[in-house]
Amino acid sequence: MSRPSQAKLTTTEHNGVSVIQSQTTASVAGLQRVHKLLPSAVGVLKAPPPSSEMKKPSAEKDSDEYRQRRERNNLAVKKSRMRSKQKAMDTQQRVNELKEENERLEAKIKLLSKELSVLKDLFLEHAHNLADNVQPPAGNGGRSSPAHNPNDTSANGQ
Repeated sequence: MSRPSQAKLTTTEHNGVSVIQSQTTASVAGLQRVHKLLPSAVGVLKAPPPSSEMKKPSAEKDSDEYRQRRERNNLAVKKSRMRSKQKAMDTQQRVNELKEENERLEAKIKLLSKELSVLKDLFLEHAHNLADNVQPPAGNGGRSSPAHNPNDTSANGQ
């Protein structure tokens, strides 16, 4: 790729952002424009990422430096995969523990629900028996105690 012979740079301000425009004179009808937005307060220009032409020459595949870098990279990848597998195993173990705990709790809920049902039945039966034993006699007019009968002429009524 060859560099253009001439370039025209212009800087404009738009909503507090500096815009640097570069237009080559060799471009077809001015269609190639490069816009870079930079905050005007920073004042520091960031370089674009290096292109394939600008990268430093890589080490030869047969060199010691290349083999060492590959070996370090392979070890890093292996460690990363091991950590990932360990994390997945730990997560699965936690899921299994929580499932077991959930099953225990559900069994406990069933047991307590049965116990509650039995206790409710006992209570209702006891309450029903008490209500049957406390019923006033039929000839008493709904009063519970004959001592309070004003028509009673016994010794207690005088």
